[in-house]
Amino acid sequence: MEEIHFNTEYVTLGQLLKMANVISSGGMAKWYLSENVLYVNGEEEQRRGRKLYDGDLVMVPGAGKYKLIADPYGTRDAH
Repeated sequence: MEEIHFNTEYVTLGQLLKMANVISSGGMAKWYLSENVLYVNGEEEQRRGRKLYDGDLVMVPGAGKYKLIADPYGTRDAH
């Protein structure tokens, strides 16, 4: 499982896909989610605007599993 660090209150599912290098640009998120089923905390999700918070688990079939880690003070590099 790969950890994705962020220093904001939340990230959207579309932002996560870009941060995890699943897609190359934010504009691809809508298309990607229309063609693929992802799971957030074990439940199917296809909304690119879905807010993800510290501790959320995202599974992208064929790409990997990601755990969201909030780092509000920026002590680690955000991906």
